[in-house]
Amino acid sequence: MDYIDYYKILGVPKNATEAEIKKAYRKLARKHHPDLNPNDKESEHKFKAVNEANEVLSHPENRKKYDEYGKDWKHAEQFEQAKRQRRPNGQQSGFGGFEGNSGGDFSGGDFSSFFESMFGSRASSGRGRTAAFRGQDFNAELHLNLKDVYETHKRVLTVNGNNIRLTIPAGVENGQVIKIKGKGGEGTHGGPNGDLIIQFTIANHTKFKRDGANLYSTETIDLYTALLGGDVTVNTFDGKVKLKVKPETQNGTKVKLKGKGFPIYKKEGHYGDLYITYEVKMPTNLSSKEKELFNELKNLNS
Repeated sequence: MDYIDYYKILGVPKNATEAEIKKAYRKLARKHHPDLNPNDKESEHKFKAVNEANEVLSHPENRKKYDEYGKDWKHAEQFEQAKRQRRPNGQQSGFGGFEGNSGGDFSGGDFSSFFESMFGSRASSGRGRTAAFRGQDFNAELHLNLKDVYETHKRVLTVNGNNIRLTIPAGVENGQVIKIKGKGGEGTHGGPNGDLIIQFTIANHTKFKRDGANLYSTETIDLYTALLGGDVTVNTFDGKVKLKVKPETQNGTKVKLKGKGFPIYKKEGHYGDLYITYEVKMPTNLSSKEKELFNELKNLNS
């Protein structure tokens, strides 16, 4: 049975404080925890080694005995007997009645033969305190269309075989990430559950360009309406509206329809604006008469 360097296993110096030992243990135990490394024999072995090291170094009496007899562990029992013989009334040392104050959940078979020789089977038979670990966070990607997030709606998302009911607020943006507390992996040994982190991917198959809560679109008007003015019917995201075009409207003119944009995230009843750009369509296939009239207009203008 070879000597085991518990300090080396935890990656701490021999003069490490209790806080440093605890911090190192928790980091390594989480890294190699079987729940996070299923069917990984190497991680399982390291997890047991880390817990065994913590079993010794986190308990002052165990650590004292290990520090005193570690390299001479084969003779530890003889040293202990000599100490007992020197005590009045055969008083026992504190080690004989030691019950495990463990950072993990152990049965006797989980300890190395070195541990058994140093601390005896009674040390490994107790069920000590168990370190609690927070559950793993789950990450999911939810694909939606722009029309899906125009109104608040409910949806069921299946994550790791579990159905999770979600309320998706209107106005969610492409690439936005939300966190649902406690819907991730289960915590171990009483630790809290992890969280469910959802990223939204929103496809836009509409004629509207979205920028936050504002929408942008282009509407074509004919030359005569642009010159003389008139009424046009334009599309908004939730229907059609009639607009008055001012006379002599130039190509590229922008108009704003207040409150006709996209819902503002988590502000029920509040909307952005819709910006419409007029695109003047030039007439084609002119008749002789039309050409004659346009020439008259040209001469009048000059």
